[in-house]
Amino acid sequence: MTRALPDALLWAALAVPGVAADLLGLNAPRAWWQTAAGAAVLAAAVAVSRARPVLALGLAAGLGLAASPSLFTLSYGPALSVLAFLLGRRSARTRPVLYAFPAVAAAGTVLVLVRHADPVIEWLVLIGTLLFGAVFPWLAGRYRRQARELVAAGWSRAAQLEREQEIVADRARLRERARIAQDMHDSLGHELSLIALRAGALQVAPGLDAAHRAAAADLREAAATATDRLRDIIGVLRDAAPPGPAPLAPPDDSLPALVDRAAASGLRVRASLPSEAALPPLVERAAYRVVQEALTNAAKHAPGAEVAVTVATGARETEVTVVSGPAAEGGTPSASGSGSGSGTGLLGLRERVALAGGEFTAGAAGDDGGFGGGFGGGFRVRARLPHDPGPRAGLPGAARDGHAARPEEPAAMDGGRDTDALAHARRTARRRFAVPFAVAAAGGAVFVAAAFGWYAYIKAHSVLKPADYAAMRVGAPYADVAPLLPDRQVADPPSDRDPATPPAGAECRYYRASGELFVSVEHFRLCFRDGHLVAKSRIPRVGAAGVVEQEEKEWLR
Repeated sequence: MTRALPDALLWAALAVPGVAADLLGLNAPRAWWQTAAGAAVLAAAVAVSRARPVLALGLAAGLGLAASPSLFTLSYGPALSVLAFLLGRRSARTRPVLYAFPAVAAAGTVLVLVRHADPVIEWLVLIGTLLFGAVFPWLAGRYRRQARELVAAGWSRAAQLEREQEIVADRARLRERARIAQDMHDSLGHELSLIALRAGALQVAPGLDAAHRAAAADLREAAATATDRLRDIIGVLRDAAPPGPAPLAPPDDSLPALVDRAAASGLRVRASLPSEAALPPLVERAAYRVVQEALTNAAKHAPGAEVAVTVATGARETEVTVVSGPAAEGGTPSASGSGSGSGTGLLGLRERVALAGGEFTAGAAGDDGGFGGGFGGGFRVRARLPHDPGPRAGLPGAARDGHAARPEEPAAMDGGRDTDALAHARRTARRRFAVPFAVAAAGGAVFVAAAFGWYAYIKAHSVLKPADYAAMRVGAPYADVAPLLPDRQVADPPSDRDPATPPAGAECRYYRASGELFVSVEHFRLCFRDGHLVAKSRIPRVGAAGVVEQEEKEWLR
């Protein structure tokens, strides 16, 4: 019901030109039923224009060809253009159109050839009408359709980008949660390990009774159990992606304070730290985490061992080395240190050092790896941290200019790619429209050039010189007149301006008196009967009579 009213209005608009042309006498006289039949065919074309737009175009073209083989009609020309526009707007397929237009041209060519008229003129009018009255409107409708599809695709892409931004925001929150979890593991795990270490030292301290020793043992075991549970919980929250660059820090996060707390907890630490060094924040945090994790691992896996901490700061880089010896005799590894451990601490260190643009190694220490002495059988952690790291090739989210990649950067890069994709879609849409339009425009230019050339040719070869016309005598045989006649006759003679009625039974020919183009010129009429010239007359051009008489005097000079 919603489509019936627009279709009815469209049919009325397309049927009006045909009825008006008949009422105003702009068409050749025809019966009323022919006008009604044309309106009925237009109604059928409008009815099928949504589901079968190619068929609708064919019906309109058939009406035009039935009225005129050249397809140029006042009655059905507007319908042809409108339905061609709707075809381009409603149909996404181009293959049927590539068959429809040539089929109309072929049918019109056949009708032109069977008529007794100048076929070239009729055919040029046919091609011009098909090109400008059907092909160009179809291209306009197709461009309109592509523009609407591009707008719809743009809105769809915008909605998709909003969803992607929400996903990026959610992932950023997850990464922040994982970062917090990692820092909780590093900070709280370190403190719990120190508590366990102090409880172990208290357990073996002399002068304690059995109850206090049991309480110290329970405290050490509880700290170790808490460390294990913390590691399990953090392992669930930890994300595989690299955490953000801004870690949570304890109130006092300097390297000397870290070493002092470890030594106060009973860990045998010997440290060589720079007296005063203003390190970049990323380098300072990475160095702190390396030392913290190494001390935590030493307290967990090698209690009683001596640990050597070396932080060497240069002009361009800082090198951190932590070497721990084997567990001392009688030292009891904490419960959380049994086995090989989860390895998340070292993995976090490797990621943090990589974000700082440095290099990280961890493994068994050699005999010469200690600080001021050997710790054979121990463990070594080494990190090289450049102060001004460059981009790390091949590292996702690598640091640039000393700053790690933020979670928003991938979204920004995606936005750039989306802008490029949108620009590419626009260029593709314009190219898909421009190519057929350029082909049609080139065809139109060729048609116009051919039509103008043919027009100039037939006009130039249908000129009878005024002197030759004056030399002709009525009653002369055709054989004497023929050498003076041009190659062609006028295809559209000005019979409405003919001054006299042609003789009965005579065949009259019309010729131009001048080769001027696109202006009204004089014409000559020669009538032949039984092989003789029986009448000749001059048909004046549209203009003042005085001008015509002056030109006639000039011809006879």
